Amino acid sequence: MKNILFSVTNDLNSDQRMWRICHSLRNAGYNVSLVGRQLPDSRPLPTRPYQQHRMRLFFLKGPFFYVEFNFRLFLFALGSKVDAYSAVDLDSLPAMWLVSVLKKQPLVYDAHEIFTEVPEIKPGGIKQRIWKALEGFLLRRVKSAYTVNHSLAQWYKNQYGLQMAVVRNMPVIRELPVNQVGEFILYQGAINAGRGIEALLEAANQLPLPVYIVGKGDLTEWLAMEIQRRNLGSKVKWIGQLDPEALQELTARAWLGVNLLEGSSLNYYYSLANKFFDYVQAGIPQLCVNFPEYARLNQEFEVALLTESHQHAIWLPQLVALWHDREHYEQLQANCLKARRSWTWESEEKVLLEFYARLF
Repeated sequence: MKNILFSVTNDLNSDQRMWRICHSLRNAGYNVSLVGRQLPDSRPLPTRPYQQHRMRLFFLKGPFFYVEFNFRLFLFALGSKVDAYSAVDLDSLPAMWLVSVLKKQPLVYDAHEIFTEVPEIKPGGIKQRIWKALEGFLLRRVKSAYTVNHSLAQWYKNQYGLQMAVVRNMPVIRELPVNQVGEFILYQGAINAGRGIEALLEAANQLPLPVYIVGKGDLTEWLAMEIQRRNLGSKVKWIGQLDPEALQELTARAWLGVNLLEGSSLNYYYSLANKFFDYVQAGIPQLCVNFPEYARLNQEFEVALLTESHQHAIWLPQLVALWHDREHYEQLQANCLKARRSWTWESEEKVLLEFYARLF
């Protein structure tokens, strides 16, 4: 039985992609371990059929965090009996690459995004130049890799000649809740720059329903202060982080989901956000920026109202028109009910299992 060690920089609680990957590989007969980090507000981990380990670090952010995390990860991985190492995103790759070289074991790179192009890393700044240098050095030495969509796979091939498999982050199919009442407009995901959250606040008083925001991130404190400053307490509700089951129940009660990424970030432009499939699985239409991956999927099943910009002056009239066009809304909803049977982890995990079968 082969042993695989995965590494992430989050606290393991809300990472549904890694939950699915680890479950699928464990069910296929692999021994799986997942290592992340312990945060001050981390909730206890639920029992899962694979090993979980969280490192308690002194530094929580900034350059010293990345150095400490990779140093501690290196020591942990070096002392583990492993047949393959899988680094999730660039921030956990240095340690895993070094251990794989020293122990002469296979290394897999799992790219959820273009790390060097996230909005939090200023374009052209010293931080981006350092990460890009590290990215170039490491990815030219990676032999086995996969990512979450075809646009990202093509980008990595163009930049580094890296051939990547595509394992899309689709949800596990589940029974649809009976009572869908459409009580609110929902944003779920990280509370970070470039995700259209400010545009939601600007439009809140003109929306036909209140806005629920679920998640946390770099702008969490800013969000709480903005809701208060703009006097939006009756129009915008920030719920915080929810476990996957509670989030699924809440999503199914929404009228519409929003996915309003800004195109100034190359990482966002080529993205395929988890929430796109989560909204579909819950049977609710969504408002989505017309980026390549979303446009491609919407041609297969029209589940989203596509807009050309995250700016509310562009999408607000479209949303209000949909609110008054019940026939159009019900058609989008019906398409979601069709798509949710096709866009599932049960079909996508076959690609993952074939990838690891070839690796060994």
